Amino acid sequence: MHHNGLRTAVLLGGLSALIVAAGAWLGGGTGAQFAFVLALVSNGVAYFFSDRIALSAMRARPVSEVEQPTLYRIVRELSTEARQPMPRLYISPTVQPNAFATGRSPRRAAVCVTYGLTKLLDEAELRGVIGHELSHVYNRDILISSVAGALATMITWLSYVAVFFGGSDDDEGPGFLGALLMMLLGPIAATMVQMAITRTREFQADEAGARLTGDPLALASALRKIEMGARRLPLPENSRLTSASHMMIANPFSGSGLARLFSTHPPTSERVARLERMAGYRR
Repeated sequence: MHHNGLRTAVLLGGLSALIVAAGAWLGGGTGAQFAFVLALVSNGVAYFFSDRIALSAMRARPVSEVEQPTLYRIVRELSTEARQPMPRLYISPTVQPNAFATGRSPRRAAVCVTYGLTKLLDEAELRGVIGHELSHVYNRDILISSVAGALATMITWLSYVAVFFGGSDDDEGPGFLGALLMMLLGPIAATMVQMAITRTREFQADEAGARLTGDPLALASALRKIEMGARRLPLPENSRLTSASHMMIANPFSGSGLARLFSTHPPTSERVARLERMAGYRR
């Protein structure tokens, strides 16, 4: 976990430097200063408000133990088993089955499940999903993902702003074609950053969650059901949901075209195969 945290810190530091460099390329010294301030603000917002942003994107609300006694029992049992504080629990009215965890530390964490998830999975499968999300919390993945998402959003924003600074014919700016190229490549670069961080961490959370629950096959079954449900009921790819999508246990979008090519989630079939190997399952 320490090694992964160090690698991610280096990645995020390098990405912040790229944002400042892009600002300098687009606007000289003034652009660099502006980009530096924006990078600091972005990190600050991601650190202190990432949970509220993600929960708001999914229209989630706090859920009581009276409403979801099974969910509370599962989370309480797994938190106790891991000797960690119990996170806040939320439910989203979304009919697509999905789940995510957010928050900057185990003591400030929140786990959100969708209404569709609670109706689709049995108790063992729900336990597997909760174990996966709690593992993200305990491995400090959520803060890293939040900051990465904020910085990736910054790259996208800068790529569009580049058009307004790139129309000059002098030699001081990137020129219109350079700015247009940045506008096209910026969103792809942003997604690549999220993908590089998320894919490995999903495998790690699958393994850690399966060890926490002691039932890899239940999580494997849940992942199959969630993928089929997400395909039938894909979420709209608006900016708010896109910023939170990399936190979810499965890709919430349709996954066609470039969306599939630059998916922030590893293939479900590969995740299931790894879990089956953990359980010693042979086809």
